[in-house]
Amino acid sequence: MREAYRIASRLPGSERYNLADQLRRASTSAILNIAEGYGRYHYLYKVRFFCYARGSMDETLSGFIGCQAVGHSTETELASQRDLCHRALQSLNGYIRYIRRQRQGQQEYGDRALKEPPSAYIPQSRSELPTSAPTTHKSGPQIPLGEAQ
Repeated sequence: MREAYRIASRLPGSERYNLADQLRRASTSAILNIAEGYGRYHYLYKVRFFCYARGSMDETLSGFIGCQAVGHSTETELASQRDLCHRALQSLNGYIRYIRRQRQGQQEYGDRALKEPPSAYIPQSRSELPTSAPTTHKSGPQIPLGEAQ
């Protein structure tokens, strides 16, 4: 994450809301998904979030490659960044293998992914949707939710 923030801070202003922002978000997402997975009890939940983190690490590496491709970093920096990302991915893959072998929660819940109970604020069917609230789109006509297709 530090390397992504370091590179993002060096990018020109024209990349402030594009590549720099994407690098910061992808690297932060990797760490946050690892933390969220660690906080889950059932091993399948853990693995799910660790796989999300793996994707974010790959996205971060792609950002580093993009920076080098457009001339914002050197080949030497990219080689170092590649190595950093690959070592992080190796560590995470090893931890995922460990979690799968441990199978925490299997006795209580089995080998199927658990379904979390629905949130109280998410309607379960169309009949639970409000019928008089207009959509908030700025373009196009406002359609009451009860009439939406």
